[in-house]
Amino acid sequence: MNQATARVEAPKLSICIATYNRGRFIGETLDSILIQMEPGVEIVVVDGASPDNTPEVMASYVLRYPEIRYIRELENSGIDADFDKAVGYAKGDYCWLMTDDDLLQPSAIATVLSALGEDDLIIVNSEVRNVDLSVVFENQRLVFDADRAYHKVDSEAFFADTAAYLSFIGCVVIRRACWLSRNRSDYYGTVFIHVGVIFQNPPIENVKVIAEPLIIIRYGNAMWTPRSFEIWMFKWPKLIWSFPDFSDTVKRKVCRREPWRSAKTLFHNRAVGAYTKAEFLRFWPSNTGKIERVIAYALSIFPASLANFIMVFYFATLAGPAKMALHDLLYSRNAGVMSRLLARALGVENS
Repeated sequence: MNQATARVEAPKLSICIATYNRGRFIGETLDSILIQMEPGVEIVVVDGASPDNTPEVMASYVLRYPEIRYIRELENSGIDADFDKAVGYAKGDYCWLMTDDDLLQPSAIATVLSALGEDDLIIVNSEVRNVDLSVVFENQRLVFDADRAYHKVDSEAFFADTAAYLSFIGCVVIRRACWLSRNRSDYYGTVFIHVGVIFQNPPIENVKVIAEPLIIIRYGNAMWTPRSFEIWMFKWPKLIWSFPDFSDTVKRKVCRREPWRSAKTLFHNRAVGAYTKAEFLRFWPSNTGKIERVIAYALSIFPASLANFIMVFYFATLAGPAKMALHDLLYSRNAGVMSRLLARALGVENS
């Protein structure tokens, strides 16, 4: 085979999945992809040394589907490094950084393939459901009526419009050469390597956002849920506020610089079980004021079930009940009998 033929036959799109301990879910994810596979598409799965049955599940798929390449690492390098490795192993012109438990909507691959060409980055919209997919929380995560295009001069608008949504890595389809040309190693350990790649300097020249939801997000199933306080109070804000090319105004639209200073935020975290005395002792900065520390400590030991009850009442009685917030509360370890009775009385128990 000559080089010209090899170039023609190279995949146009690599669906890159970094996985860890998802033997229970990854088969359903792969099924949603394989049923709509087209020529010029491959699937690359990097397994970060999962101790569950992921290797057995993957072995059955690799035997049946030559489009799948499965690479099992000898040790876990973290989600950021594993996605970076997946792009490195990929052969496609573009890489879709797909999650290992969510699903593709029918015709998602065809829609993305038709959009490839001039843009370095494509963001795809998502529908959000609960873990067993029986309840729809949001019909579309990005409330866009139509596709949007952004160019280098629109980088501030792109950041303002999409940065919060981009905490979800599965929405990212990026030109492989663009990914590899940018700094990745500095973002290992952030759990959001893709955000660092996208928003670092220089701005990506051409970006398209597809308004149609192409992914079904399995909300509430994140591997890092036990670390949610550290991630949303410290890691995510530190990353967002690290980009010097964007104004404080647009960064503030994405998240506060120090959300852990908000008593209301701490109380909410206490209600869902993310904030305890252990988090206070580990993460609370020693250079904060005495009164602030006293309040933060008091909230870390506030009766958890009572905090949960109060927050269920708050979110259930909003003009438009906050379905995902209620889901987090009612499926929390802190959700007691009173919280569930209240949810039932207010008609939100199935959130």
